[in-house]
Amino acid sequence: MTNLTYILGALFLGAVLGYFIRQFLVSKQVSSIEERIKKQLEESRSKAKETILEAQEKSAQILEEIKSEERERKTQLDKVEERLLKKEEVLEKESLDLREKEKTLNLDLEKIGQAKTYIEQIKKDLSLQLEKVAGLSTEEAKEMLFKEITQKYREDLLEYASKMMKERREELEQKAIEILSTAIQRYSRSSAAELTTTAVALPDEDFKGKVIGKEGRNIRAFERLTGVELVIDETPDSIVISSFDPVRREVAKSALEKLIKDGRIQPAKIEEKVEEATQEISKKIVEAGEAAAYEVGVYDLPKEIIQLLGRLHYRTSYGQNVLRHSVEVSHFASMIAQELGLDAEVAKRGALLHDIGKSIDHEVPGSHVDIGRKILKKYGVDERVIQAMEAHHEEYPYAIPEAYVVAAADAVSASRPGARRDTLENYLKRLSELENIATGFEGVKNAYAISAGREIRIFVEPEKIDDFGALELARNISKKIESEVKFPGEIKVVVIRETRAVEYAR
Repeated sequence: MTNLTYILGALFLGAVLGYFIRQFLVSKQVSSIEERIKKQLEESRSKAKETILEAQEKSAQILEEIKSEERERKTQLDKVEERLLKKEEVLEKESLDLREKEKTLNLDLEKIGQAKTYIEQIKKDLSLQLEKVAGLSTEEAKEMLFKEITQKYREDLLEYASKMMKERREELEQKAIEILSTAIQRYSRSSAAELTTTAVALPDEDFKGKVIGKEGRNIRAFERLTGVELVIDETPDSIVISSFDPVRREVAKSALEKLIKDGRIQPAKIEEKVEEATQEISKKIVEAGEAAAYEVGVYDLPKEIIQLLGRLHYRTSYGQNVLRHSVEVSHFASMIAQELGLDAEVAKRGALLHDIGKSIDHEVPGSHVDIGRKILKKYGVDERVIQAMEAHHEEYPYAIPEAYVVAAADAVSASRPGARRDTLENYLKRLSELENIATGFEGVKNAYAISAGREIRIFVEPEKIDDFGALELARNISKKIESEVKFPGEIKVVVIRETRAVEYAR
């Protein structure tokens, strides 16, 4: 028991002693940390004082620099102000001098006005004195003198006036010939009339059978879709495409070449290739219009007019390609206008667009001049350009001098040797009339004049025209052709009513 008490007492005493020792060590450690903190604070204060002193020195330096710059600026401003004051003094002195000169001029003008009035009064007085002496007024004397001279020299005056008119006319005619001959010489391009047939070469004669197809179904489908006639047996190793419409011929040629290249010729494939060819020709039309405008130097035409201009590449006038004719007229008009000192740009544009109405004259009623005027007005073309083009067939008056230039240039292009064929134009006009008569009847879908105008094929809408109606339609169209169109021999009218049933297997 006693030993346990000693042990417990020793433990307690050791714990108390350890506590005090630990407290002593902690207190010493805390004192060391406080000393370090104090030291760091003192160092921070010292650095802060140094920073503040440096900042004060820099601010003082900057302030001194600002004051120095301000003094320099003030010195410069003083100099500028001094110069302005001197200029102001000089201007004020000049202003005074000008006012003095103005007063002097006003006095001189007043004196001149008085002298002029005095002279006029003297002239009036002299005129009155002369009238009193002669017994005639000034107007009466002038009229009497003119009558005497006229009666005395009447024949001489007439002879002189006639001579002047003759010489002037000869001079103008000679000048016109020089201008036109110069323009024609400067624009030296060959001319060739368009044909109504196109030949397509074949790899061999066997392709003719493929083009015809079983019981002629391929050739019928091709002619129906393109509106042309295929002449197969006349030329070896080639097929001739016949149509008065150049666009149809071009579409047919392109489609036929695609079919020959593909090798598979059947109605479905024919329809596909005709559609491809139609799209290609539409693209070529735009390219042709852009090329024509670029050639004559007209770059800001609306895209709709460019497209209509391109369609003229596939139109003919008396066998002459209308687009090439329009380009020729534009070049001629520009050169003639330059020679005469007129507005060459207006003449050039009016000449390029003078036949624009022919691009859709078979679709819209009216003359091509009226149609062209409406097109140009619709797309905001300059009014002077419209005035320059509208008088080339004398349907409208010559509103501006450039209109005479366009008419002259049109005549020059049309009258060049070999440029046109009258008989061809009449032939094409008759074919166009045949198609227009047929399409004027209700229920007609398409109409194509073929075989040089000896046959017209008419495709009707089966929903509107039955078999009996097809017979009646053929008779009515033939009667109207007899009454309205002059033609040699006879014209065959063929009405085709086709029903197509389509279904899809899925």
